[in-house]
Amino acid sequence: MSVLRSIALFVVAALFEIGGAWLVWQGVREHRGWAWIGGGIIALATYGFVATLQPDGEFGRVLAAYGGVFVVGSIAWGMAADGYRSDRWDVTGALICLAGMAVIMYAPRNH
Repeated sequence: MSVLRSIALFVVAALFEIGGAWLVWQGVREHRGWAWIGGGIIALATYGFVATLQPDGEFGRVLAAYGGVFVVGSIAWGMAADGYRSDRWDVTGALICLAGMAVIMYAPRNH
């Protein structure tokens, strides 16, 4: 159950971080205004709190593993929100990142 909770937290964290960054991007680059930027800042701050809920207490491990989730989530967000069309190399790279994330986070450890 701990792995499922961890995966769910990674997904929630990705939604807040990527969504927050996207809102700031929209506010600044697409000139949508301060409300979008403010929403993005709040979402980014919320991401920081969600990351602390991971069952593993090692900050470096959690953030390093989250990097793989961020790569996959960013590609998926771009496809869903901006019409980005990934190619086979994007997908291959994302899968490699996700495999690395799984090794970092869920490999059996003796401690």
